[in-house]
Amino acid sequence: MHAILMMLAVAVAMVAASCDEASPAALAQPAEETTMTDKTPDPQDKGAMGDAELRDLLTPEQYRVTQQCGTEPPFTGEYWNTKTPGVYRCVACGQELFSSQTKYDSGSGWPSFYQAIDEHRVATRTDTSHGMTRTEVTCARCGAHLGHVFEDGPRPTGLRFCINSAALKLEAKEER
Repeated sequence: MHAILMMLAVAVAMVAASCDEASPAALAQPAEETTMTDKTPDPQDKGAMGDAELRDLLTPEQYRVTQQCGTEPPFTGEYWNTKTPGVYRCVACGQELFSSQTKYDSGSGWPSFYQAIDEHRVATRTDTSHGMTRTEVTCARCGAHLGHVFEDGPRPTGLRFCINSAALKLEAKEER
C-alpha cells in the first residue's frame, strides 16, 4: 500500500511539474524546435531577475503560472472577458506583449489574441507535458510562461494566443 501511495505521489508531482519539466532558466533560452524570435534574453536586461525578487514582485498565483508553467482555471482570470483598451505587458518584466486591438473572445475562458505586438516579444517551444503536444508561449525577454498558441484563430493570422491573465498586466489606454 505504501509503495502505491509513493507511486501516486510521484505521478502527481510529475504532472504538476513545469512545462516539459523546464525550469524558468531553461524557458529563458531560445527554443530549438519552434520559435518566433532569435533573441536570447540578456542577463543584464532588466527582465532578468532572481527567484527571490520574482517571489517578492509576483503574487503566488502569478509566480505559479509564469515560473512553474501553471494554468489558471478557465473563466476565472482577471482579463478573460475584459474589453478595456490598452496594452498587455508581461507581469514579470513589464515588456509589452499584446494589444487590446488584437484581443478577441475565443470562448476558451482565457484572454485570446490573434497576434503579439511584435513577433520578437514572444518565444514559442514545443510542450509535450500532460500527455499532449502544444506550442508554449513565453516572454522573449524574461522567459515567463504565458500560455499556449494554437492554429485555430481568426484572420488575418489564424492564430489563437491563449494567455493566462496571471501572466499579464493591462496598461489601460484610450483608443485613438
